[in-house]
Amino acid sequence: MTGEPRIGDVFGELLRDTLAVATGIGPRPLAGGRVPRPVIEIIERDDGLINGAPAAQYLDGPQEWQPHDHRAVDRVRGTTLDIGVGAGRIALLLQERGVPVTGLDVSPGALAVCRRRGVRELVHGTVDEHAASGRRYDTFLLLGNNLGLLEGRERAPAFLAALAAMANPGAQVIAHGTDPYGTRDPVHTGYHEQNRRRGRLGGQLRLRLRYRELATTWFDYLVCSPDELADLVRGTAWQLADIDNRDAPYYLATLHLPG
Repeated sequence: MTGEPRIGDVFGELLRDTLAVATGIGPRPLAGGRVPRPVIEIIERDDGLINGAPAAQYLDGPQEWQPHDHRAVDRVRGTTLDIGVGAGRIALLLQERGVPVTGLDVSPGALAVCRRRGVRELVHGTVDEHAASGRRYDTFLLLGNNLGLLEGRERAPAFLAALAAMANPGAQVIAHGTDPYGTRDPVHTGYHEQNRRRGRLGGQLRLRLRYRELATTWFDYLVCSPDELADLVRGTAWQLADIDNRDAPYYLATLHLPG
């Protein structure tokens, strides 16, 4: 016993258990050995802040989505890569609409849940690894706040270059982000200032995920303003074409590749 969690596929394990609780099929966490226990995703920030969120949201159908999710999928065109596919909620709707969609994720367990739910085309790996596959796409989706996969100033150019390497002429990226700077909560404003003193973007989070006895390794996840995103995109192959902030502080960013 070390007192430290074991490194493992946190996201895959919690999605597997979430699906088991929702369907009643398979092993699932029980309260008192009898009642299914809601699955909670624990998010730990490097300053000690702990947040939790119900994992059931990853299984939500379109009737439970936020308006910006619907506007995002309505913009999809052509062959699509759903990056960070999770439990497959977006990919399943696109399949129903006849869109050729591939789900990409680094979590083997998440991909297993996607398969059980009916997602047909799946890839295990990072965008950098998949860029070497020769596959080409017209639309890249970074939904569920997955604009955060840009990580920060250091990682964003390489991430966007990997997308460009897989892009057909005129391709687009549709990304969901959150502007972090509307809050007055000192827990968050203080963290923003600490980040800036370290030369990082204010909303550049250092996180790990926890579930039961498992944890991920620490990773960066970017929460940035539209102006910061514009700075990150400048000088890459992509152009920032549109910011839809009708659901502020959430926004949809659309990037275009000139073709």
